[in-house]
Amino acid sequence: MFLLDGKPLSPDRAFTHDGVQYPANWLRLSTLAEKQAIGITEVPDPPTWDQRFAWGYDADGHLIWKDHGELVKLWIANTRQTANTLLAPTDWQVVRQADNGTVMDPDWKMWREAVRLAANEKVLHIGTTSNTPDLANYVTSAAYFAWPNDPDHPPVAADDPANDADGLQQLVNDGTSTDQVFG
Repeated sequence: MFLLDGKPLSPDRAFTHDGVQYPANWLRLSTLAEKQAIGITEVPDPPTWDQRFAWGYDADGHLIWKDHGELVKLWIANTRQTANTLLAPTDWQVVRQADNGTVMDPDWKMWREAVRLAANEKVLHIGTTSNTPDLANYVTSAAYFAWPNDPDHPPVAADDPANDADGLQQLVNDGTSTDQVFG
């Protein structure tokens, strides 16, 4: 970050100093000596933080964490909303089965149950966190973001040639069109 007279300068904005107007690209094109000649100093950017979990830093440089109990309520509600959003597109199948007896595909029933179980596990894990840093670590982890794949979109196997660029190129070179691969 660049400072001039104690105030930050944005790299791509024009500025005026001592009656001289400097164009927007001046900070990027000028040398260190040119910057120093007019009093510009470069300092490290201030530390950043995840504003979902902390208010900022105190005078000693420690994060000021948000209230853990309130965040637990928020993240439990978010998790349940995500599960409901995933399940909503297939609710009609459940209603149809209850309404006229048309049997729902068992794969979709299993998937819906897997989504509910995943949501319950996530809610349980959130509820067992003892402080805001633990909560933040969990809800920003890959485990929190993982949800069961629906039957129409099974996971791609790691050894599936369509899963990597080299394999895709080999399929194309073998005469398989991308329409056949991604069909």
